[in-house]
Amino acid sequence: MISKGIRGAITVDENTSEAIGSATIKLLKEIVSKNNIDTDMISHAIFSLTEDLNADFPAKYARVNLKWRDVPMMCFHEINVPNSLRKCLRVLIVVNCSETFVPEFVYLEGASGLRK
Repeated sequence: MISKGIRGAITVDENTSEAIGSATIKLLKEIVSKNNIDTDMISHAIFSLTEDLNADFPAKYARVNLKWRDVPMMCFHEINVPNSLRKCLRVLIVVNCSETFVPEFVYLEGASGLRK
């Protein structure tokens, strides 16, 4: 068994707990669905938010709403690159998997333009 990372991103409508929570849940559910992963496969998750998003921690919504209680998670701010995408929540989920597992990255809403 090896570990592989799954990337994802979504834009958030506004800097509120509700908007961050909703975007977090939507993104994580899509990643889990597209990659057919179970919670026990997840080694850890790293969230980052642009500096204009600070109303809440995305990890809280994974822990409470998706029951990722035993998954180590951390939240950080992205570096503030001029002219970069604003109000963006990103995640890197590291999973323990077989060598043949091919991760499918997920980019939603305004973040869909980050990767083609």
